[in-house]
Amino acid sequence: MIDTVYMGGEVQPLRVRLIGCGRELLDEGGIDAVGLRAVARHAGVSHGAPRRYFPTHKALLAAIAASGFADLSEDLRSAVASETDPVARLRQTAHRYLAFAGTHRTLFELMFRHDLLEGSGEDLRQHSKPLFETVVALAADAGAAKPDVVALNLWTQLHGVATLRATRSIEVIAGDVDVDAFVAQLIDLHLRGRV
Repeated sequence: MIDTVYMGGEVQPLRVRLIGCGRELLDEGGIDAVGLRAVARHAGVSHGAPRRYFPTHKALLAAIAASGFADLSEDLRSAVASETDPVARLRQTAHRYLAFAGTHRTLFELMFRHDLLEGSGEDLRQHSKPLFETVVALAADAGAAKPDVVALNLWTQLHGVATLRATRSIEVIAGDVDVDAFVAQLIDLHLRGRV
């Protein structure tokens, strides 16, 4: 059994390569473009190779989603590390969240498709819950009396902004909106209320 592949001058674990190829296909053609055979073809391996790591299509999609959560988590960690002021840390996290959603639109959509990924064998809550807990901790550091409530409000509103931006609905409804200023106002509104 081959567990590694030689690609682009480096040896790479096959599972990692398959997930990477799945992400490339996802970027190019959306969720419908990502199938076990398509990933195998894109990776240059036999059509049966992905089944050793991903017994079902859902398992492959869930692994791709988990890799997205890992990347987003790392991005948010670096955002938090780059600021010392608690409110600035919360703002930076919000901006990075929206930037990730804009840069990785189809991956971001897949990451939150729990309806599609349920029963995949991958417990995506273990990846998404720590992200929420990070926002709760940041809200607490910024002075929120009920940080879990503030975090949930902010997360849902940020996710809504990300979704509306992806479909260009914000521009249709409100014209040219300075999203950075809007997010800063959103955070200040929630923190001022000290919900």
